[in-house]
Amino acid sequence: MKKPFNVIYEDNHLLVVNKAAGILVQGDKTGDKTLTDLCKTYIANKYNKPGAVFLHPVHRLDRPVSGIVVFARTSKALERMTALFRKREVHKVYWAVVKRRPKEESGKLTHWLVKDSEKNISSAYEKEVPNAKRSELTYKSMGKLNDHWLLELRPITGRPHQLRVQLSTMNCPIRGDIKYGFSKPNPDASINLHAFHLVFIHPIKKEKLFLRAALPEEPFWEQFLEFENIKSADRRLDNTFSG
Repeated sequence: MKKPFNVIYEDNHLLVVNKAAGILVQGDKTGDKTLTDLCKTYIANKYNKPGAVFLHPVHRLDRPVSGIVVFARTSKALERMTALFRKREVHKVYWAVVKRRPKEESGKLTHWLVKDSEKNISSAYEKEVPNAKRSELTYKSMGKLNDHWLLELRPITGRPHQLRVQLSTMNCPIRGDIKYGFSKPNPDASINLHAFHLVFIHPIKKEKLFLRAALPEEPFWEQFLEFENIKSADRRLDNTFSG
């Protein structure tokens, strides 16, 4: 049984974890145990905290996605982190594996997204439509391995299912993502989308945090580790997030 999460960073204000695919961040109608529950138990046990633990996710990752999730441990941290996300002062980098090569090596995608909460699916439109939210990301192809392409994604906005539906609209659905047009599911029901890096100014300490979530420990993902060397040579990472 793989661990549901690993701790990446922890202090009195924040808990940042690397979530395994398949774990819900917050409760839904399935009633399955959530990452929030598991992390509250971790804090309670580690610090011998009797009673309720204050711990709130500041953002979400879809259930089949792996990678970085930030929790606030105080109401002050929650308020300030929420503001950072809202003002788009949190820089996010994802890795996605797709089967089809994108037409362009790199580019920017802009769509208007409408979420159907009943069906839990988002639709993307080229032009503005009623109730739609503008959604933007930049992408860059990192290279090809065994018939698959690795893309680096940098979302500018944070909409539900945004990366999944925008890549699907580009005719590059994410491997395993049958909801958005991939031909077959992954055996473990994950999709090959991983929240890899987050960079932001600590809400209380005011220092810059560079957080990285290791790729899932499974053979398909691990073969892409060789692209990390290319990535680490890209020193622009810490200054610019324009892709």
